[in-house]
Amino acid sequence: MRISFNDILYAFSYALDCAEQELLGVTTHHGKRVAYLCVLLGKHLQLMENQLADLAACAILHDNAITEYIQAEYLNGIGMESEKSKSNKGVHCSLGEKNIKHLPLCSEAENAILYHHERADGSGPFGKTEGETPLFAQLIHLADNLDSNWDLGRMNQQKYQGLLQYLKENNGSLFSETCVTAFTEAVGYSELELLQQEDLEEILTGCLENTQRDYSEENLLDFAKMFARIIDYKSSFTSRHSMGIAERAAQMATYYGYDRMTVAKLFFAGAVHDIGKMVIDKDVLEKPGRLSNQEYKYVKNHAYYSYKILSRVRGLEDITRWAALHHETLNGKGYPFGLKAEELGFNERLMACLDIYQALTEERPYKPGFSHEKSMGILRNLVNIGNLDGTIVADLEKVYGGNPVKNS
Repeated sequence: MRISFNDILYAFSYALDCAEQELLGVTTHHGKRVAYLCVLLGKHLQLMENQLADLAACAILHDNAITEYIQAEYLNGIGMESEKSKSNKGVHCSLGEKNIKHLPLCSEAENAILYHHERADGSGPFGKTEGETPLFAQLIHLADNLDSNWDLGRMNQQKYQGLLQYLKENNGSLFSETCVTAFTEAVGYSELELLQQEDLEEILTGCLENTQRDYSEENLLDFAKMFARIIDYKSSFTSRHSMGIAERAAQMATYYGYDRMTVAKLFFAGAVHDIGKMVIDKDVLEKPGRLSNQEYKYVKNHAYYSYKILSRVRGLEDITRWAALHHETLNGKGYPFGLKAEELGFNERLMACLDIYQALTEERPYKPGFSHEKSMGILRNLVNIGNLDGTIVADLEKVYGGNPVKNS
């Protein structure tokens, strides 16, 4: 399957930016600014094109575990400004490295996320010195620190001079001499001015080679598992929901006799179907009581955001529909687009059934997991009022009721 790796990263970067902005207060396009700065430094250090592309990938994904980390801190009652939280900086690095472990990246990318908070003098979370820290991690550390502390999206000459002084004062202690030298030689005020542009994605793309590649079923599964893990940790209310949908989608695809690539694509669609929830405020997603009408309408926007985010990826057109239209109904009363039966393909209908079945059967903080029998009764009622496809609901009964056969 031929898709653009850059497109996937940029799409995910948008979702991750929304989460970071809510949870950490960083400004929009943080991941892309870090990536652009890393690429400038990498070019100056004469990295190869494939290395630059993978450096950009690691930079965009450097905080990929932030939702997982914040969730763990929240559950443990640790405030983000507490000393314990600051001392636990290595936790999200470890989780982030684990999440990207199976992505098709070059060897230089190994431990780039794990050690991206290490200081040159060895006083970082893992005690690694400049000589013990991979170059990719050093570059991401510098770019991340500068954007977080100096707001590179709003640069002026006075701030730029202060930034240069900051680098000089922290050369060899906070930052590696290699990175500081590369920055002072390769990054002038004009380069930083570009970080203020809204078309930063196009600027970054122009710095990199075309990364549209052929990916195997295994590659798709690896992408999907990473996205699902990050999406599900946005809220404790839906822990493992995306992976549950992905696994059920693959089971049903196998039941229908689909080829291996289509099985993988449906797994991917299930894994990312709720990526739009990264844009929705956590406080609303986890409101303990009943949502107001306004809040409910706001949460429903996640389906549109899923469509918007996934539509950015060339080569994912069918997966985008399967994933993002899971709240559409056959009678045209669903969302985000109010599509009718004739506008919904079989796999879109399948995902709609699976999303409801999974939500009913899984335990949530506000309800126990329903039995298969109770869940199927609810699904059959939804068939009767014109929401769901009756044939697919009957197939769910066969597969999850213990009598699967089809495979044709």
